[in-house]
Amino acid sequence: MNNADFWASVRTVIAEGFTPEGLLKLDSYAEQFISGRLVYQRFSPREQHGCAAGGTTNVIASLLAGAEVGTDTDVAQALSEFERERQQGAKQETAIERWAKATGCWTEHVEDSLNSFFGEEIAEGGEAKVYDHGSTLVKSIGLDYFILPILALDRISLHNTYFPETLLTVLGFGRDRKGEFKIICEQPFVGGSHVSDEDIAIYMQRMGFELKNPRNWTFATPDIYLSDMHDENVILSETGAFCVVDCDIRINTPELRQGGRRTLTTEVRFL
Repeated sequence: MNNADFWASVRTVIAEGFTPEGLLKLDSYAEQFISGRLVYQRFSPREQHGCAAGGTTNVIASLLAGAEVGTDTDVAQALSEFERERQQGAKQETAIERWAKATGCWTEHVEDSLNSFFGEEIAEGGEAKVYDHGSTLVKSIGLDYFILPILALDRISLHNTYFPETLLTVLGFGRDRKGEFKIICEQPFVGGSHVSDEDIAIYMQRMGFELKNPRNWTFATPDIYLSDMHDENVILSETGAFCVVDCDIRINTPELRQGGRRTLTTEVRFL
């Protein structure tokens, strides 16, 4: 199977409404992705492993979002870049939502459901609400920073690649009372203390990242853009390890103007 055939197959599964046969096909593609027989060239091999570490739900959702990249109609091409992104984002959301409903990993009224199960959130950030689940945290993550679900899913895969000690596992998806799309994740709870910006900078430099902008805690390599690395998002664990619990991590493309060299391809190949 070549690249064009693969994406045509995934789009057929979407168009046919996620029949039992279609769901089995997606499960097969996810298994091949996780085993490395399906190579997703958007990611490095290490990053593909990070995507797989987020669970089969993360893998299939990433592939469904990828199927709705670069499918602009003539009408869409006449829109502004922002409107095209919104239209493409809506297609990605719809595909993931229909699949999640077919497989039972969709939650209506996310915040109400999580509040009912876990109690009130214990923390709230720019795009996430956090709930206490004992040894783990459950997070409801929105698309405020991304618009496109594929970019939010990239963030989870990249987080797992570079910060596996605070692995994000995708549990499912839903919408809040405003109808906004949410990704529901689970993450280990890490106890410890906050660290200084200077210590964070030293830690990141040891990982090969260059400090780009101290005002918004931005670091980068030619491959990865990383920001929001402030002292509330990095914890020194009780064992003395640095643990990043939240950050804005992306594939570093030239458009981010941070020395990036990557492209956001959705090409696949089979081994």
